[in-house]
Amino acid sequence: MKNKKVIIIAEAGVNHNGNLSLAKKLIKEAAKSGADYVKFQTYDLDSMIVKNTKLTIYQKKNLKKNISQYDILKKYQLKKNWYEGLINFSKKNNIKFISSPFDINSIKFLQKFKLDFIKVPSGEINNLPYLKVLGKLNKKVILSTGMSTLNEIKVATKILKKFGLSKKKLYVLHCHSDYPSKPQHLNLKVISILIKKFGLNIGYSDHSLGIEAPIISVAYGAKIIEKHLTLDRRLSGPDHKASMEPFEFKKMVKAIRNTEKMLGSKTKKPTNIELKNRKLVRKSIVSIGNIMKGEKFSETNITTKRPALGKSPMKFDFYLRKIARKNYIKDEFI
Repeated sequence: MKNKKVIIIAEAGVNHNGNLSLAKKLIKEAAKSGADYVKFQTYDLDSMIVKNTKLTIYQKKNLKKNISQYDILKKYQLKKNWYEGLINFSKKNNIKFISSPFDINSIKFLQKFKLDFIKVPSGEINNLPYLKVLGKLNKKVILSTGMSTLNEIKVATKILKKFGLSKKKLYVLHCHSDYPSKPQHLNLKVISILIKKFGLNIGYSDHSLGIEAPIISVAYGAKIIEKHLTLDRRLSGPDHKASMEPFEFKKMVKAIRNTEKMLGSKTKKPTNIELKNRKLVRKSIVSIGNIMKGEKFSETNITTKRPALGKSPMKFDFYLRKIARKNYIKDEFI
């Protein structure tokens, strides 16, 4: 991905609340923001979760309910007969559709749509059967790494590659799995560590509030940014409170694109406008006052002043004690 723009993913996730109209509105807002992809979540409940599994800490906090994950996720499930229509709706709005499968059945279901990426949720990073199936497909994979150690990332990437996934098709996202994440937990310096350690395309999946973390991540070398999108943070659901509303998301996309421009290249050289300015702000060797032909140049009769249309100040010592070959008046270039 060298010299290519940062990929920005608008994570619609389950913020559609099981409502087709809401899902389409999220797609429209993702497209209007300038994101490259809109991402949903795909899961087969009976393949994914034991029915009495308790809510996570953040789900309890955000939902203020004490029911099972199974019941919550059933309510927010994207119906399978909606997919083709949503993918086509995304195309019409000039944004690409992708999804995160949470189980092997969902990987197989998504395969028929030939999406650009399969996104591995953080919870599946240590799921050997899941990773084996995914590796064999040799499709582009984005691996999220929330709750994991460096060694777990190493093991997961090895498994994917061992079972057929080529290195160039593997993308790894740094992530902190809390919704919303606190600034002190983001640990964004890890992005540069992941780049050096794995030699892969590294990105960042952000669950914090605000736009600062994605921008800092791009400065650290992130090539993909994923951020949750909601129509309204006040809506009921597990992820709305850790999501951006459309106006914020658009602001983030613009800031990331500006950050890319600011980062530039690793070559230090003056730009064309600097070359023009340089002549007017650098200096030349000039006479302090009148100098007669045959007089020696010295620190008492020559100095350096703007503009840089004469001899460079770097040659100042060379001219000291040289003989003037003509008469000079004040401020004349030597």
